[in-house]
Amino acid sequence: MNGKKIVGLLALVIVIGAGGWGWSYYQKIKPFQDFTNPELITGNFRASFETFGGTTIKAPENTLAFRRLDGITLPETFEFDGETHTLESMLDATFTTGFLVALDDQILLEEYYRGEQASDRHIMFSVSKSFVSALVGIALEDGKIDSIEDPITKYLPELSASGYNGVRIKDILQMSSGVYFNEDYNDALSDVNQMGLTIATGGSLNEFALSLKQKWQPGTYNNYVSVDTHVLGMLLTKVAGKSLSSYLQEKIWQPLGMEFDGHWLTDGVNMEMAMGGMSVALRDMARMGRLYLHQGAIDGKQIVPASWVAASVAPDAPHLMAGKDNPGSSNPNGYGYQWWTPIEPHGDFFAAGIYYQYIYIDPTTGVVIAKTSSDLKFTDPNEPRKKDIQIAAFQAISAHIAEQMKARSVFVAE
Repeated sequence: MNGKKIVGLLALVIVIGAGGWGWSYYQKIKPFQDFTNPELITGNFRASFETFGGTTIKAPENTLAFRRLDGITLPETFEFDGETHTLESMLDATFTTGFLVALDDQILLEEYYRGEQASDRHIMFSVSKSFVSALVGIALEDGKIDSIEDPITKYLPELSASGYNGVRIKDILQMSSGVYFNEDYNDALSDVNQMGLTIATGGSLNEFALSLKQKWQPGTYNNYVSVDTHVLGMLLTKVAGKSLSSYLQEKIWQPLGMEFDGHWLTDGVNMEMAMGGMSVALRDMARMGRLYLHQGAIDGKQIVPASWVAASVAPDAPHLMAGKDNPGSSNPNGYGYQWWTPIEPHGDFFAAGIYYQYIYIDPTTGVVIAKTSSDLKFTDPNEPRKKDIQIAAFQAISAHIAEQMKARSVFVAE
């Protein structure tokens, strides 16, 4: 029996056994059950804020404009795993809803599919983590955090009774907290689905974080724990003295000149889902990519410290390095401060979310790619993972553009 059937059966038992209370409980969890229904998923991913509610991150009056550049083509094919693939087939197989390719501030391609529009705010899932990372760097620069070498419990003593007791902020940033977390979306009893149940029933993610235990020595093993990012969110709200949405609006959204309001889903006590609850328009995803392309500065304004951007995308320990056979990691890609590096990096890096949301940045060419998707087959155990093939496509696009710009004797990246 698959995870979805188990959750449905549990809900039915609750309804039958608990009468009116059970029906109320079922009504709370049903939108979460339906959220990734293949028949509804595309619309759901651009309507998550309307469905679940949350906070709004207000865009400024003045938008950081993109220009348009014609005459630059994308490659029709690319190589991956010894085979030739077409770009069109990759976009189709991953159920792409939005795809934007920019050369610094010049958009080369911007297309929407499956009913998506430029003004839609598509849920980014774990791409949200990279925005949280930027806020940590800003808080450090502003003196609100003394050092990322500090234990998290210096700022959040309530975590002393959890697996986060004494764990460095840096290890949490690098998904190396040592805390155990089962992120199997197909297992109804996994930690990630129990966390989802906490959210669905109006619970507190802060309280959920307190329940996790430690399995590995912190700073020795890279294990993807989404709650690590929530703990960073707890840290930021504590030291900034305001909500994550307010802090993001003040420190990034407004200074960067985002075009559209953003949205952030919240739990039952109005705490933002730091790990993956942001809904953002495609062009604003690209603006965040452009900010990191320029080491955290835009139009002479240093929004995110340059040193933080550099450290965020440079894995600095063996267990964080890219490699399919890295015994210190559960992931083949490299990991920095909530940013990924490819299996075969050349200075490029990316933010990634489930169901294939991406911001890809290549400072060697000046290319930024933003992609939103609603992969109907993402949780199908018989469906191959498509993460690496998409990164290979992005790298091929970047190289193809660089060749054309070289022919024009133009180089954009700094």
